[in-house]
Amino acid sequence: MSYETITFERIGEIVRIALNRPEKRNAVNDTVHTDLRDALSSIERDRSAKALILTGTGDRAFCSGQDLSARTPPKEGRPVRDLGAGLEKSYNALIRRLRDLPMPVVTALNGVAAGAGAGLALAGDVMVAARNASMVISFARIGLVPDAGVTHHLPRLIGEGRALAAALTMDPIDAERLLAWGIAWQVVDGPDLPAASLALAERLAALPPKAVLGTRRLMRSAIGNDLNTQLAMERDLQRECGFSHDYGEGVNAFLEKRKPRFTGQ
Repeated sequence: MSYETITFERIGEIVRIALNRPEKRNAVNDTVHTDLRDALSSIERDRSAKALILTGTGDRAFCSGQDLSARTPPKEGRPVRDLGAGLEKSYNALIRRLRDLPMPVVTALNGVAAGAGAGLALAGDVMVAARNASMVISFARIGLVPDAGVTHHLPRLIGEGRALAAALTMDPIDAERLLAWGIAWQVVDGPDLPAASLALAERLAALPPKAVLGTRRLMRSAIGNDLNTQLAMERDLQRECGFSHDYGEGVNAFLEKRKPRFTGQ
């Protein structure tokens, strides 16, 4: 598939999408949103796709956020557009779709993720980062609050104090801190990032889909639920998995000391 601002690559059961505006540090404009909407629609229709890798082109930036050069600058301090309406139409819809994809999402952080680019990076399930990668919560620099899901995901990962400090100081969070703070799962040398993220995506794609998606639901809901609610969710999702063909296959493969053959049924 061919797009103007992203690359779309199929590698077996894995789809890899790369933001492809390296001259703009992979900043997001309206065409990026259009291309991503179309690409995600294609993935949602393709039942043979088992995992998604989201990354950026080049070694400087995963995504530097919104392309401000694509917007008309305010004059004399007066607002020129409703940013809330734009968010609801573009970034909010994009973040929801990434989070709701019926497959695990690996974000491969090849460089800086700034502003809304941090929101895109945080919307995945597991992150692999290059050693030169970093994250900058830079919204306050232009008089805005964090958006693109940053205020939902970041405090849950690193705590309110660190998240607030990151947003107010706008200090870069380098790759080693991304790892130490639990934002990234793995840090690798830059040239090794494509292979490392593909290997991780292939591991996740080989797991039984009902178990993967159920685990995702449980982990995401845990902070907002009390114990009884969470126990009830575990019960209901375990019941669903327990009646699946993949559960029987997993148990038999374990007892027979062989690799399981999961089908998603």
